Parts: sequence; C-alpha cells; structure tokens
Amino acid sequence: MTQSEIGLIGLGTMGAMLALNIAEKGFRVAVWNRTTETTHHFAKNAGDLADRITATETLKALVAAIKPPRAIILLVPAGDPVDQMIAALTPLMDADDLIIDAGNANFHDTNRRAADAAKSGPHFLGIGVSGGEEGARHGPSIMGGGERSDWDRVAPILEAIAAKFDDTACATYMGTGGAGHFVKSVHNGLEYADMQMIAEVYGVMRDGMGLAAAKISDVFDRWNNGPLQSYLIEISSAVTAVIDEATKHPIIDVILDRAGQKGTGRWTVIEAQHLAAPIPVIEAAVMARNTSARLEERKEGEKRFGAAPQAFADGVLTLGDLESAMIAGKILCYAQGFALLSAAGDEFDWALPLPDVAKVWRAGCIIRSSMLDDMATALEENPERNLMLAPFFAKHLEKSHGALRKVVAQSALHGLPVPALANGLAWFDMMRTGRSTANMIQAQRDFFGAHGFDRMDGGDGHHGPWALQG
Repeated sequence: MTQSEIGLIGLGTMGAMLALNIAEKGFRVAVWNRTTETTHHFAKNAGDLADRITATETLKALVAAIKPPRAIILLVPAGDPVDQMIAALTPLMDADDLIIDAGNANFHDTNRRAADAAKSGPHFLGIGVSGGEEGARHGPSIMGGGERSDWDRVAPILEAIAAKFDDTACATYMGTGGAGHFVKSVHNGLEYADMQMIAEVYGVMRDGMGLAAAKISDVFDRWNNGPLQSYLIEISSAVTAVIDEATKHPIIDVILDRAGQKGTGRWTVIEAQHLAAPIPVIEAAVMARNTSARLEERKEGEKRFGAAPQAFADGVLTLGDLESAMIAGKILCYAQGFALLSAAGDEFDWALPLPDVAKVWRAGCIIRSSMLDDMATALEENPERNLMLAPFFAKHLEKSHGALRKVVAQSALHGLPVPALANGLAWFDMMRTGRSTANMIQAQRDFFGAHGFDRMDGGDGHHGPWALQG
C-alpha cells in the first residue's frame, strides 16, 4: 500500500472538510476517528477523492499508514482531549515525527505542549485555522506556531490547502510555541468585534430608522461594494434577505436574540488585560454576548424601566452616517488588535510579522476584508506605528469620526445600545488627548497609598503635601 503523506485525527465537520481539501490538492491522507463507523462512512463517501484517503481503525494503523517522518493533524476539542491524544500517539511515533494541533487551543496550552515535545519528541506545532466549514474545504487562513523547521516540513501541504489572495497562500509562520494560536485568538476577538458592530448598526436601522429586513439587506449589499467590503458584511446582507418558510417573515425577525460563544473572544480579552494592551471594542463585544444570554433579566429590565424611545426623527441619522461610523469603528478596532499583537510579541519574544498577519487574514478567514490589504501595506511601511496614525487610515478617521460620534450620541439619546461603537469612540478620544485626566488618579493614589507621582516640570517619585497629614 502507498503510504500517506500526512495523517488527520477527528472527522467532525472541520476535520472532514480539511481532509477532503488535502486530498483534493493531490496529497494522500490517512484518517482516524474515535468512532470507526464515522471513519469508514467518510472514506466511502469521498467520491473521486477516495483513492487518496486511507481509513484506519486504530491509532497504530494510522501511524503505520503514514510515510516517515510522520505528520499528524489533530482536529479534536480543545483542552484535555488534545492532551489525551498526544499521550496516546507519543508511544507509537518516532521522536522526529510531528503532531499538529489545528484546533482552537489556548496558546498557553500550546506553549506547554511545545515545551514538553522539545524534551523527547514527537515534535509539536500549533496552527490556528480560520474559515469555518467552507474555508476548511476550499481554503482556510492558517497561522503557524512552533519551530520554524517543523513548519517548513509541512508548509507545502498547508500552503497548498490554504486560501489564496492574488496567488499568495494565506498560510504563514508566526513564531515559536503558541504564536500561531495567539494570532488566531486575536483574529477571533476581532471577529467578535466586527460582528457586534454590524449588529449595532443593524439595530439602529431596525429600531431607530424603522427599516424592514429586506431594506437592511440592500444597505449591507451596497456597503459590501465599498470600503466595508468583507465576508461578514456580505453574509449580513444574505441573512437579512431570507424569508422563513414557517412564518413567511424574514428569518432574522424570528431568530432568538441570544448569541452563543465558544470562549475564544474571552481569551483575547483576558490576555489583553495581562499585557496592559487596551482593546475596548473587543471587550464590549464579549460583554454584549454575555449580556445577550441574560434574556429573562433583560425582559424584567424592560418591564421595570420601560422600553427606550428608540425611533429617530426623520433626518437625525442617514445611512451614510452609519456607513462612515462603521468605517471608523473598524479602523479603531483593528488598530487595537494589532497593538495587542505587538505587545504580545514583546512579552513572549515572538517576532510576530504584523504585515504577514494582515496578509494571512485577507482571504479564507471569517474577518477577511478589502481593508486588510491596506492594513498590510501600512504595517509594511511602519510596523511600530499604531494603525490609526498611518496616513491612509488617519485620513479615513478624519473624515469618518464625526459620523461615529453622531451615531453614538443619537443612539444614546434614543436608548439604542451600541457598546462596541461607543467604546471605539471613547478610545479614539483618549488617544487624541495630549493632556488626560490621569493626573487626578495619580494624585488620589498618592493620597491614600503614597504611590508617588511624576511632575510635569521634571522628576519622579514626588509626593503631595497631604503625605504629611497624619
């Protein structure tokens, strides 16, 4: 039997689609699933790709079916299942073989697994994979972390199966250890934020402007042909256009307003706090999902305080205002995300290639958008500069931040919650204020804790006269 060039464990939706993608690109892949019936069903229904797929019933048979030095991709639930699979594979594999975790792992776990693998093998890579079912099947965005030599071993396969932007593979090595999974975590945080900002402007159109779902779909479709062109805007147009067969109403109007989450956005927020890197738009998006889950409490709140007077008077806001506000919000959000990546690179000694991060996200992943190409260009010009200060984006902000302010202000006056847009605006105002109010905080800290302060006319470690009182 001809041996496979790579193995894959876990034939759930993502694993199955990725295995088909690998086979379609001309590589032989051996597969194993905990349920043997699933393995054989997958291979039997692979159609023209079946001759490149080897179904195995045991882990030992899987390892034997792969040409050494072996590489095996794991697509199993994050956490203990990954550790259990590594423990089961290790006695069966050689020291120079390679295990690749392609799930949504916490990068701290990836760091630990990489350190353990360095002691005795097999080698270990952690790769972030974005794009959902469609991306896994036809081309995801791939963010690699581990030893460069291990990445280079499997790069021909990973680059072949990745999405392409102008014939460039959206698959890049990010750095050692958990770098790839950290970049994927930030991607997911930005995904949360993008989705939340879209939901907020949808709410303004629905509740403030009284637009029907079909009209909102048209608006999103029009925006998708301008600066806001992106996968998420595209699908927002699609979902608002669909009619529910059961009720004959727009399906968006019958979907319960309680958003789920798998926790990856929360990881991003937690790490940002550890790194003292402000990402208030992503924080607001995570908060909003958590609040959406409190459905009964929200209903009680409406009963107690009454529904807000949401409808706008004619002309208070225009669709042009909303589009400009979205442009400003997106720039500010991504400026925060790339600043977080920069802080993580400094903290964990990763030489994160920020321009390449933007390039990897241009196709295949959930947050793909035309704006990322401009971000890649700006980061190539100066990766140390905050994106909001890059000339291209600074000009956009000069034109659009007034609309963002208008949308946030009118939404607040009419009781429409826009936490992500509001947090973006607040951060923008703080970032353009040369003399902030933090001097008051430092004076308070010195008063109650003798923490000291720096003086504007020079010197540090000073204390106020209140330190002598008592």
